[in-house]
Amino acid sequence: MTTAHVVISGFVQGIGYRQFVRKEAEKLGLKGFVQNIEGGKVEALFQGDKKNIEKIIDECKKGPYLSEIKKVDIEWVDEMDEFPGFEIIS
Repeated sequence: MTTAHVVISGFVQGIGYRQFVRKEAEKLGLKGFVQNIEGGKVEALFQGDKKNIEKIIDECKKGPYLSEIKKVDIEWVDEMDEFPGFEIIS
């Protein structure tokens, strides 16, 4: 299992971005979480097949309608406990 920590910058809060990410992650069978963080950014952690993580990162770069993605920072993580599913953290 592969894990990626992703931080998305731009116009991504208050427009359904987290719900978009959760829906896409569930379609791809990924585990982890997505949440809003300071500075108007969104943070996500994806666990699963590397190919599917790369697919969701591509989706994060596009975003849902109304989003304006400026930057997507990706950090591949070696060791981490497995999440039970994918959730939105408030």
